[in-house]
Amino acid sequence: MEGGRALVELMYCDFLGRAGDEVFNQLSKWQAMSAGVLRLPVVLRVSVGSKYGAQHSQDWSSLVAHIPGLKVVFPATPYDAKGLMASALRGNDPVVFFESQRVYGVTEWFQKEVPAAYYTIPIGLPDVKRPGKDITILSIGSTLYRAVEAAERLEREFSMSAEVVDARSLVPFDYGPVLESVRKTGRILLTSDACERGSFLHTLATRIQELAFDHLDAPVTVVGARNWITPAAEVEELFFPQSDWILQAIHARIVPLRGYRPAPGDGPDFSPAAVLREEREGV
Repeated sequence: MEGGRALVELMYCDFLGRAGDEVFNQLSKWQAMSAGVLRLPVVLRVSVGSKYGAQHSQDWSSLVAHIPGLKVVFPATPYDAKGLMASALRGNDPVVFFESQRVYGVTEWFQKEVPAAYYTIPIGLPDVKRPGKDITILSIGSTLYRAVEAAERLEREFSMSAEVVDARSLVPFDYGPVLESVRKTGRILLTSDACERGSFLHTLATRIQELAFDHLDAPVTVVGARNWITPAAEVEELFFPQSDWILQAIHARIVPLRGYRPAPGDGPDFSPAAVLREEREGV
């Protein structure tokens, strides 16, 4: 507020609660409350943990996206992380920069290399990572790689071409590339590692349903993490979305996959009866 710039690391996303007033009620508000006299060029890095259990593995991106005044970024590739970080650091607005520890060891899949030279990527612009024509899969964060795995299986096993779009940012968000994809495919599934209940995926899904209704051939479908407390590392795959879950959701809610037979343990039951039962039970 006195004219400097700050790059702050909060380590785990779960620790946002410890800095709740500073992030949600101070950092997000002072530019507007001062009529633009004060600037808050702050980038707050938070990581979504992996294999660290209940208090160190939560994706709270929807909590942050709900607060006006904050930009929210969530890259999943090295190329995007560098370009989006450069954009966040050169701006004058507070940015919460989510990172997934699941992808810290993943090298670049989608670009030839990460340039050593300086470059920026616009905050708010989603990116098509894999072209397709039969269904769109929109991912946030590290589920990008499980979405790509699901797309490869759809093509290999069911001759279905899936277009995979990486959100890269949550606030702001340019719906243009997503709507263009849906106009082509007529179907869309959204996925992230956040618990499904209250996830930002539902905000995206509602907007897409409103804006692309005439082009949709099936309901907009959301696949998030289970509405449980994050379990221990040994059973994380039962909690976070897997490629099997994406296939099962497509088969149950969007379009039947010829010959598909979900195996036991392939993820949640996406039938209406199961959904209603779990909602009654609060899970």
